[in-house]
Amino acid sequence: MTKLSVNINKIATLRNARGGNNPNVVQVAKDCERFGAEGITVHPRPDERHIRYQDVLDLSEIVQTEFNIEGYPDRRFMDLVKRVKPAQATLVPDPPEAITSSTGWDTITHLTMLQDVVSELHESGVRVSIFINPEIKFFEPAKLTGTDRVELYTEPYAVQFPKNPTAAVAPYVEVAAIAKKLGLGLNAGHDLDLHNLAFLKESIPFLDEVSIGHALICDALYYGLENTIQMYRRKLDL
Repeated sequence: MTKLSVNINKIATLRNARGGNNPNVVQVAKDCERFGAEGITVHPRPDERHIRYQDVLDLSEIVQTEFNIEGYPDRRFMDLVKRVKPAQATLVPDPPEAITSSTGWDTITHLTMLQDVVSELHESGVRVSIFINPEIKFFEPAKLTGTDRVELYTEPYAVQFPKNPTAAVAPYVEVAAIAKKLGLGLNAGHDLDLHNLAFLKESIPFLDEVSIGHALICDALYYGLENTIQMYRRKLDL
């Protein structure tokens, strides 16, 4: 079964636009779980423009499914993850000013650094996933980092999907087979939505987890949060 982890960053963005605590990030996380999500994802950034570091601490007290914290592994992020001890930490190579994730790790260039980070997080009992592009050359070095999983960066898939779904998914199928052979768990995320999710799942049936935020929250404006989560779950329950 492929788990659906709901990224609630956009809920925090809406809250921060007016101040106060409406919508309530903690309550939304509880509701997502109640409506069928198997995980909650957050991505705190240094400027706290959406999820705040205090949100992460608050959420760690109530999340009953898998809590996944994404971020660039600077010292503040590492200390937060080691304090919270989520089910999973997903390492992304975003600079502080990035609006959203735009590429995966160069696991060749950053191999030693990633080995150190993964080892430190493992000492705290945290499962580690590394955000990665669908390029064969990055997968054996990813294995050498000691990571438990890799998360496929799926924006290129999403962009090409409307024109040619088969061509769009081909490199992902290829690297997914390599990840499986190497014994790496496999996650996916970025720009996945109700249109392209099922085809990705059909093409890579052994996906462990998808993390979806922006599209899911946008869909919830029209369909409602409970219905939307169920719609996404049905795309995965093939």
